[in-house]
Amino acid sequence: MNSGPLQTENAALRQKVQEQGQALAQAQREITLLRQKLDALARRFFGKKSEQLSDAQLELLLSGLAENSVELTPEEKEPPARLTPPRSPSHSQRLRTPDNLEVVRQVIEPEGVAQEPEQWKRIGQEVARRLDYQPGKFFWQETVRPKYVRMGHRQLPPVIAPAPEQVADHSLAAPGLMAQLLVSKFCDHLPFYRQEQIFRQRHEVFISRQQMVQWTAQSVRLLSAIARCLKEQVQRSPYVQVDETPVRYQDPDLSGKCGQGYLWTALVPGRCVVYEWHASRAAACLDSLLGSNYAGKVQCDGYSAYPAFAKGKEGITLFGCAAHLRRGFFEAQDQAPQVAGWFLNQIRQMYGWEKELRENRAGPALRQAHRSSHSHMVVQRLERALLKLRARYLPQSPMGQAITYAINQWANLERFLEHGEVEIDNNKVENVIRPTAVGKRNWLFFGSEEAGQRNAVIYTLIQNCRMHGVEPHAYLKDVLERLPATTNQQIQSLTPLDWQKEREGQAKLAA
Repeated sequence: MNSGPLQTENAALRQKVQEQGQALAQAQREITLLRQKLDALARRFFGKKSEQLSDAQLELLLSGLAENSVELTPEEKEPPARLTPPRSPSHSQRLRTPDNLEVVRQVIEPEGVAQEPEQWKRIGQEVARRLDYQPGKFFWQETVRPKYVRMGHRQLPPVIAPAPEQVADHSLAAPGLMAQLLVSKFCDHLPFYRQEQIFRQRHEVFISRQQMVQWTAQSVRLLSAIARCLKEQVQRSPYVQVDETPVRYQDPDLSGKCGQGYLWTALVPGRCVVYEWHASRAAACLDSLLGSNYAGKVQCDGYSAYPAFAKGKEGITLFGCAAHLRRGFFEAQDQAPQVAGWFLNQIRQMYGWEKELRENRAGPALRQAHRSSHSHMVVQRLERALLKLRARYLPQSPMGQAITYAINQWANLERFLEHGEVEIDNNKVENVIRPTAVGKRNWLFFGSEEAGQRNAVIYTLIQNCRMHGVEPHAYLKDVLERLPATTNQQIQSLTPLDWQKEREGQAKLAA
């Protein structure tokens, strides 16, 4: 019996079975990867948005870590992070009002007393208060300029006071109304068409949304000077946080469809913030926002435009964001709960120390010293674990993406240890972007590329008011009244921070 053909056939069958097994294993890996992506998308759209984990959640994630996850040598082990007590509400839930709130008194006399007041003697009273509200009202602001002729000199021309400067000539909108339109849209997120309905239905005043857009453009022509002054402050700052958010806009080249633009944001923590709108996400936008000659520390995420902007510029140092590092492992919990829990616990320790420094109002020198003695060893431990685990997970899996992002950004991520003035993340700039995201849900898109630039100016002023506790309506009304007669040298005094200092100085002098 000839066994040669049979052996050949068996070898071919074994080869085919092996190939099928490899294909099946590859298909199973792809199915697992797709399921992880679907879970991540479902959690992003329908799940809890916060990345905070309670102590019980971390304990559950970390259970079984010793036998299933990263092997840590004795010198690498460390006691778990200090558990912070649950935070009590920072503000009481009781009703609070200012001390100087106006009181409108209503006196109700008994019926018998009102008929014969001389027969009664008042011995006391009962007072009850309820908080009330009166909606805003429209009124005409009428400016009267009398004309005079000099007695006995009728041949001389009449004398009349000069007309006050206005935001726009022949405009029917006073600064108070313009300020209300801007605050309602850019602070309270009411699109112009909703304001049009409110004015017509509640006040019987019709102002078309097209007219509102024209008035906004007129006000921005003046307000943009203050925005440019704030932008110059950002460009002179040695430390800035930068981020961008997508905003759709109506592009005439797309036959009525919306294009994708970006609202770029630069924040100097505690000082000022500037928005700038661009139709692209290229690194050239940073040349416009920060200036092509900018030199300083830039904290950002891992988007490639930031290294491209810094390339060839010796004076720029990039810093990473620990919040983006943490976000990757937070989203990888379903794939590898023990490993993700270990990383989250290590990052949580650093955030706990940063919170203590912030509460103690530590300066840059103290923060740098504390980071060198505490956070530095955690950063080293994280780096060793990342390099050890890199080959264990598929690059496209949630855990693989989290590890790859961390390794690629590690040089920028660990740089904050040596600079006490730099934050551990760029959450502050993301927080000032959040109000624009709320607005997008209501007004959906910018009407044009030019409208995006106008909106960026108003957002810049509104957010600077929020940052320094300035009431935006009072601020915008005042500066719109003063800007037509303001010189370029006086613009600096109209930024929200300097405007607030001027008001406080006047109040002290009046007291």
